[in-house]
Amino acid sequence: MLRRLSTQAFYELWKPNRSLAYGVTKTKSVLQINIPCHCRPNNTVRQFRTGIQLWKDGLQPKSDEANELEQIDLEKWKSVMRSRMVEKAKDVNQGEEVGVDGENLQEAEVDLKSNSLLEASRELVAMWRYAGKHVPQEMTDEEIQVLAELSTKSSKKKYLKYLAIKEGHKRSRKEKQQRTKAEKEAAKLNSEQSICEEEPDQSGAAAKNTFLLQFWNRSLDKLLGWRCAQAMMFDQPLVFDMSYESSMSRREIDNTVSQLMEVEGWNRRAAEPFHLHFCNLQPDGAYMQEFLKRYGAEAWSRLLITCTDRQHVQVFPREQLVYLTADSPNVLRTFDHSKVYIVGALVDRSIQSGLSLANAKRLKLATARLPLSEFLHWEMGAKNLTLDQMIRIMLTLKETGKWEEALKFVPQRKHDGFY
Repeated sequence: MLRRLSTQAFYELWKPNRSLAYGVTKTKSVLQINIPCHCRPNNTVRQFRTGIQLWKDGLQPKSDEANELEQIDLEKWKSVMRSRMVEKAKDVNQGEEVGVDGENLQEAEVDLKSNSLLEASRELVAMWRYAGKHVPQEMTDEEIQVLAELSTKSSKKKYLKYLAIKEGHKRSRKEKQQRTKAEKEAAKLNSEQSICEEEPDQSGAAAKNTFLLQFWNRSLDKLLGWRCAQAMMFDQPLVFDMSYESSMSRREIDNTVSQLMEVEGWNRRAAEPFHLHFCNLQPDGAYMQEFLKRYGAEAWSRLLITCTDRQHVQVFPREQLVYLTADSPNVLRTFDHSKVYIVGALVDRSIQSGLSLANAKRLKLATARLPLSEFLHWEMGAKNLTLDQMIRIMLTLKETGKWEEALKFVPQRKHDGFY
């Protein structure tokens, strides 16, 4: 009974203050501390919270996050820059399309698109150069055009790396030539000074050896030119098929032209040269452009070779043609001086097997391969040889008729000697 009365009394006391208790904020309370003093005291008021952690209630030091430098994501930055360049190019195209006539609209769109791609490629190269990538310092318009035509990022990186390495080799060769020239000039100056000191009466005139006549370079060029002219009239033809331009990349075309230049040089210096024919050579193709770039128009016109845009089956009788390809099942046992041998002007880094064989079968030509397995202990690598190796093998085989002498020009890394 007493317990029930005490509970009821407590309830009656609590009920009038219930609204007041709900009005007070739970998380905040103010506590005033009155300190008796003769002077006027400063009331120290501190707010404290009961609903959150106490360490946030005090004064906090300034965060160091604002002072830290943000780490820049390079890949994200490059992607943003590329998207901005594409948008800028699109805006330029849209702005220029307004003032173009209806009949010239399509041509203008092509020109603007190509210009925007070239500008985007230049900016991409500059951005990669600032980022420390392996890219060349200078690029021509043709190289920029080739870069713009590449579709993947890895192919662009490989092409720029190739150009950078090529530029480094060219720079090193130029520096070496300058050093050699400076050393020759210094040696010549020292020799003249020594002669002047020994024989002061001759007024510094250097003594020359007049016992043997000097063989000038122009005399050698004239001799080699006469041999090539005689070969064009009387000797055996050797055909290089230039119809593989569409099957190669720009880099492979450059390598092919470099090897063909070596072919022309080895043939010109041979004792019994071939009459070289470059068939399927298009006047406006990539081959011709690269030849004119390397030789020059004047030097190219003086070369003693036959260039034509016709096929070899239109120039020579079909029964005389023999297409040399590594994929042929027939083996070339002996060298026939009455045949016209065809070599495919192809550099395939991706090893496109069967390409030249398919071309020969399409034209119904006889095929043959060099007897590499019959004479050599073949170890590794494909049996495709470079064009300069082929011309040296064919020249030696024409002069000697011995496979042991001709196959010495096969790279030794691919075989372990003769049988």
